[in-house]
Amino acid sequence: PLIRFRILDPALYIQGLSDLSVPAEDFARLEPAVEHVFITENRINGLAFPDHPRSLVIFGLGYGLDRLGDIPWLHRCAIHYWGDIDTHGFGILHRLRATFPGARSLLMDRYTLMAHTALWGQEPPDKRYTGNPTRLTEDEYALFDDLAADRLGERVRLEQERINFAYLRRLLGAD
Repeated sequence: PLIRFRILDPALYIQGLSDLSVPAEDFARLEPAVEHVFITENRINGLAFPDHPRSLVIFGLGYGLDRLGDIPWLHRCAIHYWGDIDTHGFGILHRLRATFPGARSLLMDRYTLMAHTALWGQEPPDKRYTGNPTRLTEDEYALFDDLAADRLGERVRLEQERINFAYLRRLLGAD
């Protein structure tokens, strides 16, 4: 299996390359001088992610992100997960925290969801997460619970690629 990633700091490019797909074993041996690793499911978000010092973004793994736990250098980095704001996105975050307990969610909060109401869609009924995500923070769990119980609307979903990139840029201090 390949791991697709982009190096977000031009000073860390590998012989001028920033966008790479490599076997998991090669990725494990890489040991880049990064402090922050962003994980996003959507390929568009991974490709458009803004530059950020000493950082890289991994994208497109879905539930395959479990294989990241075997990469020692990742455990020394601050991990940030950006998924869809839906039950499935919080299910993936819960699963990621089994390996990376300190992983932080990124743009998966109530404020972001409410700021994008015009862009909401519906989560497919067969893709809803039905487990109990015990590894969420109190605020994350409250939002997950509202989504799972349809308190905000029927199967509300905000796909990550619909979020205004100005939010991400401000969060990263890129503006």
